[in-house]
Amino acid sequence: MLILSRKAGESLVLDGGIEIKITEIYGDKVRIGIDAPPQVKVYRKELYATIRENQSAAAAAPAAAVKNLLLKMKPGAESATAPEEQPQEKQEP
Repeated sequence: MLILSRKAGESLVLDGGIEIKITEIYGDKVRIGIDAPPQVKVYRKELYATIRENQSAAAAAPAAAVKNLLLKMKPGAESATAPEEQPQEKQEP
């Protein structure tokens, strides 16, 4: 990890296309500005973690649904579900 000291009004440049500028320092808070190309997405770390968790959950859900469908399609799976009533033959007197 690179650790730098910057004063209000000073900037950092990443990869020639992303500028991070210290706009204000007050107390234990630092206000920063980020100038990046439109294709670069910038997220707060806690929001990014939530996005990743949601993507993982969404990717896992269809796999579980397909697995359940395949289990239902196995031969003999019908008997594992609720049994259908068998028609009774009429007995003639």
